Amino acid sequence: MGLHIRDDRQMKALTGLSQDQFDHLLSVFSAIYDSTRQKTYAAGVEAGTRRRKPGGGSKGKLPTSAEKLPFVLYDSKTYPTFDVLGTPCAMARSKAHENLHKLSPMLYDTLVHLDLMPYRELSTPAALKAAWQGGDRLLIDATERADHRSQDEAQQREHDSGKKNGIR
Repeated sequence: MGLHIRDDRQMKALTGLSQDQFDHLLSVFSAIYDSTRQKTYAAGVEAGTRRRKPGGGSKGKLPTSAEKLPFVLYDSKTYPTFDVLGTPCAMARSKAHENLHKLSPMLYDTLVHLDLMPYRELSTPAALKAAWQGGDRLLIDATERADHRSQDEAQQREHDSGKKNGIR
């Protein structure tokens, strides 16, 4: 079933990749997907919880890696709700959620393997210099991140601006 992509323009619009880039990514993604499935199978056999051999059971709405990869790339590019994500694949929102959370780590591993993942944290200027080597442009993600509040009440009061309770 999966997403039905007609041409290169639509491929780029839905996944952010050209057909050539997708094909290159697909070969590595397929290998990582197969290796992850094999490891999961071996762990299930060892734990005694595995009931069938690989390939047994229902095939699902995304039976091949060529259908799984556009599914996870589409989510990464457009970030729809699970209802919207599952609709083109005739999949319930719970299955869209399940599939996405199973496939996203495999996409991450693929991008790491291809050395395409950006650096997330650089602790020293030397690490920044090493990461920037050969680059001519630096992009900094300024997305606000959650700040974990201390459990200590005195420390919480010290960092509290008072904006929400009317006290300044």
